[in-house]
Amino acid sequence: MEKVLLAFSGGLDTSFCAMYLSKDLGYEVHTAIANTGGFSKEELKAIEERAYRLGAKTHTTLDVTQNYYEKSIKYMVFGNVLRNGTYPISVSSERMFQAIALIEYAKQINADYIAHGSTGAGNDQVRFDLTFEVLAPQIKILTPTRDMVLTREYEINYLKEHGYEADFTKMEYSINAGLWGTSIGGKETLKSNQTLPEHAYPKQVKKTKEETMTIDFEKGEIVAVNGEKFANKIDAINKVEALGSAFGIGRDMHIGDTIIGIKGRVGFEAAGALLIINAHKMLEKHTLTKWQQYWKDQIGTWYGMFLHEAQYLEPVMRDMEKFLESSQENVTGRVIIN
Repeated sequence: MEKVLLAFSGGLDTSFCAMYLSKDLGYEVHTAIANTGGFSKEELKAIEERAYRLGAKTHTTLDVTQNYYEKSIKYMVFGNVLRNGTYPISVSSERMFQAIALIEYAKQINADYIAHGSTGAGNDQVRFDLTFEVLAPQIKILTPTRDMVLTREYEINYLKEHGYEADFTKMEYSINAGLWGTSIGGKETLKSNQTLPEHAYPKQVKKTKEETMTIDFEKGEIVAVNGEKFANKIDAINKVEALGSAFGIGRDMHIGDTIIGIKGRVGFEAAGALLIINAHKMLEKHTLTKWQQYWKDQIGTWYGMFLHEAQYLEPVMRDMEKFLESSQENVTGRVIIN
C-alpha cells in the first residue's frame, strides 16, 4: 500500500479526506496536525481519536508554536502587520509553518504522497502546494477536496453514509485556530452583505464592565501583562488574548484579494494580535524617528504581503527581518489600554 501523510485538523474537509483516501482509494493514511497554539490538550486528544475513527493508521501532533512565534509573529509585531489595515494575517502566516513541519514529517516517515483538504477557491492550496513542492518535490501531492470540487453538503452526506457520527452543525463553518487568531469561514462569509452571528465565534462575550490593561515591551517584544512578567512570550500573548476575547475585542470581517486573483472574505477573532499590535504601534510613536516609522511602515506592508502570499521562503524576507529587528532597539516601555 502506498503511504499518504494527510494534514489533518479534524474539520470537515480533512475528515472527508481521511476516510476517502483510506476507504475509497486504498491508501495507508497517516495523519498529522501541526499545532500553532490554537488547541488545548483535550482538543488535540479528540482530534487524534477522530483520525483513528476515520481510518488513519497513525496520528501525530507536531507542535510548532514556539517556532511560529520566533520566526513569524515576532516580526509581524515589529512591523505592525495588518493586511488592508484590518487582518493580522493569522491563518496566512501560520500555514507556512504548518506546511514546513508537515513536509519534514512526511520525509521522516517516507511518505509517497502528502495530502491536504484545501479547496480551489482560496489561498491555503497555494501555501501548502508551493511549500511542499519547494521542500520535497519527490513527494506527490493529493488534494481530493479541490480536485473533486466538493461542497460541504456532499462531504457531510458522504461521512454520514459511511457511518461516521459527529456534530455536523459545528461543521457548518470552517474554523482555523492558532496563537495569532482564529478565522471563521462559511455561510455568511460567502455573501457580501452578511456578517457572522454571535454563535459562529468560538469565544463568546463574557464581560462588558470596563477594565484597564497594561502591556510592557522590551525591544519590541511583549514581556508583561498587567504587571505580570512572562519568560515565555507565548504565555503573554495567550494572557492578552484571554483578557481581550472576553469582551469580544478583535472580531471583524476581512475582504481582500486572494493569491489566485479573486476576492476572498473571512471572519476572524484575534483579540491578542490586535491589542498587542496597536499597543506596540502606539509605543513606537514615542520611540522611533519619523523616518524610521516611515520606512518601517513600508517594510511591514511588504513583509505582510509576502507572508500572506506564500513567499516566506524567499530570501528577501530574511533581509526585511533584519531591518525590522534593528528598528526595535529603543522600543521599550509600558502601554496603558482602557
